[in-house]
Amino acid sequence: MSDSFESIVDAFQPVRPQPGNLPGPAARVILVLCWLAVGLLPILLAVGDVKLAAGTVGTPGTLTVVSCEDLGKGRYDCRGSFAPDGGGAAIPVAASPDSEAGDVTRAQLAPEGDRAVKAGATGVVAALTLPFVGVAGLAFLPYVIMYFLGARRGRRAAVAAGALVTVLGVTGMIVGMVAAYS
Repeated sequence: MSDSFESIVDAFQPVRPQPGNLPGPAARVILVLCWLAVGLLPILLAVGDVKLAAGTVGTPGTLTVVSCEDLGKGRYDCRGSFAPDGGGAAIPVAASPDSEAGDVTRAQLAPEGDRAVKAGATGVVAALTLPFVGVAGLAFLPYVIMYFLGARRGRRAAVAAGALVTVLGVTGMIVGMVAAYS
């Protein structure tokens, strides 16, 4: 083999860290805390949208998407008209960017009155997309903690559980995105 090919192969070979190559205890704690923050943040940020889509907060009604403006690079800004179930004047609101002009759907008006989201099971599943991102991101954290602590027992089970939780998280993300766009 040539030297350049060997260096490319060596770059992709997993290297087992030696005890002296691991980050120090303080860095390990910081890494785990950062990993926790990145994994838990999507879950915490979605609580309001899940409550709204489930109907525990907000005003029920009907959302009619009036317009969607293409902002470029696959981004859209959609506007709609929300008609509350209790009657009254229609309220101009922001609609989900995955909407299309002319869509009419059951929705919940946010307590702030500035946006409306799909209500019911479809809305809840769509709102759960972001929490599933966090679940998938946290899947292998137990294994990493065990590795940092030098635990030998249970690491294979942690890898198997991490793989299972990752599959669950990715599946939830896909189902949520399908629900959001249906």
